[in-house]
Amino acid sequence: MNGIINVYKEQGFTSHDVVAKLRGILKYKKIGHTGTLDPDAVGVLPVCLGKGTKICSMITDWDKTYETVMLLGTVTDTADISGNVLKSSEVNVTEADILEACESFVGEYMQVPPMYSALKVNGKKLYELARNGIEVERKARKVTIKSLHVNDIDLEGKNKFVTMTVECSKGTYIRTLCEDIGKKLGCGACMYKLTRKRVGQFVIDDTLTLNQISALCLKGEFESVIKPIDEMFPDYTKLMVKSEGDKLLHNGNKIELNNLDIFEMEDRELEFVEDDKLRVYDSSKEFVGIYTVSEGMLIPIQMFYAPKDN
Repeated sequence: MNGIINVYKEQGFTSHDVVAKLRGILKYKKIGHTGTLDPDAVGVLPVCLGKGTKICSMITDWDKTYETVMLLGTVTDTADISGNVLKSSEVNVTEADILEACESFVGEYMQVPPMYSALKVNGKKLYELARNGIEVERKARKVTIKSLHVNDIDLEGKNKFVTMTVECSKGTYIRTLCEDIGKKLGCGACMYKLTRKRVGQFVIDDTLTLNQISALCLKGEFESVIKPIDEMFPDYTKLMVKSEGDKLLHNGNKIELNNLDIFEMEDRELEFVEDDKLRVYDSSKEFVGIYTVSEGMLIPIQMFYAPKDN
């Protein structure tokens, strides 16, 4: 059981909860999630199985897309609606003010991570410190808001809401983005709702709930929804090694490129480019690992081969 499944994380569950429940459903221990999603948030959570757990850190680097609802005029200690209200303010802004403020965050900006986050300082998670009333200085980190589209602005009711779709780089906290937009507007803001719509190639329309996964297991159909590991790297060229190179490949050795008669490139002429990354397969077409080209050698970056599944 090796690969990745696209789980719909439901409200009230932590990412760790999802992994624990899947271990019970699948009766399988080697499972890892690909980055925390707040308990109140819902949406895409890629979960890695077996040898797929080796790419958990790679998936966390992928861009993400969120839909969020921002509540204007309310500031909380967690930067979302679940926290204690620190300040309430009148909201005297126009739609034009909101659009201008939101647009100003598109591109790179320095974002200070929230205290209520899973980041660690001196071995302690920030949220653990925050729950004990301890606040520590956090360094601002460069994040990228690739796009920010305002879907709806509701200034008519008692509560003023802005709904946005945000495409961003890894390490971006949407809670903090909402808070920063509120500061820019002068009325304060917090995150009211969050849905993760996409992580890399995984989209919300293809997600499965824990109940759906359980039902598939009962019918013996679960393996049909596991995405193979090598499909996570569609931009990397496929390279197959002939039987003469299998032993070198399986042992994780570097392979000299001048030994061209042991390589086959799928659907194209054999050509190696310095620093190129490749999906490499053995002679039986089993995916072995991700390699890079360097100084006349094929060098392993991440191996996925095992003589037999653990």
